Amino acid sequence: MNGAGHVVSRKLQASDLPAAEQLSADAGWNQTREDWQRLIDLAPEGCLAIEVEGELAATTTLLCYGKRLAWVGMVLTKLPYRGRGFARRLLTDALTLADRLGIETVKLDATDQGQPLYEKLGFRGEQAVERWTRQASSDGPGPKSLLAAAAGDWHEADRRASGADRSQLLDMLAARNPPLSIGSSYLLTRPGRVTRYLGPCVADDPRSAQALIQGAVQNSGGDGWSWDLLRENVHAVAIAGELSFAPKRRLLRMVRGKDLRAPDEAIYAIAGFELG
Repeated sequence: MNGAGHVVSRKLQASDLPAAEQLSADAGWNQTREDWQRLIDLAPEGCLAIEVEGELAATTTLLCYGKRLAWVGMVLTKLPYRGRGFARRLLTDALTLADRLGIETVKLDATDQGQPLYEKLGFRGEQAVERWTRQASSDGPGPKSLLAAAAGDWHEADRRASGADRSQLLDMLAARNPPLSIGSSYLLTRPGRVTRYLGPCVADDPRSAQALIQGAVQNSGGDGWSWDLLRENVHAVAIAGELSFAPKRRLLRMVRGKDLRAPDEAIYAIAGFELG
């Protein structure tokens, strides 16, 4: 079905989850149905959809971290509906919402295909973001990790590194898989559609970051992993190489509005392309 059809712009709903999950799977992405549900729970007004004759045709999400920062993600259009301007339409709606809410900075992680559209909508390049992957193995778990469940000021450490309050997201991720910590350094992980996902991770120093990440990987029972990192963090890149991760794809982090660069050398893994 790729004719004109009846086009409806609306909010993404729980009933859309199977179609949304298929949309991201068709793109080769790693999100699960739970990831989609989390976005709806966190940002019900920012999860936007276009429906054509009852079929989910395109999506875009806007997740706000207070008024300081918002993140655009899940910009997807089903193959038969591409070239009809749906992505631009949803992005324009998302940015209109951000402006109405008084958001100071909007960011996203852009593919090469999406970058020209984002530039037309006022985004500019900030830094490279890379996905690194580690293949599944038949090895069993390594030595039992001695890392503690996160406590103390790990939320504040994340706030300093990201420049925004992401407590609601962090608490939701932590409820699914409790974080590990060394002091105020922390690591969260979660299941993915194809591989486990590593991140976010904020650490005071490379040694703490490596201990956290190595502990998670060694105790995963040989699962495959995906890890999205900031290319400018040379310590994260070095750790990834040492732990047998390999670069798979590169995106460009882009920004609209005020520049917002916190001390992101403390960020060893982002929360996800759709989360920042």
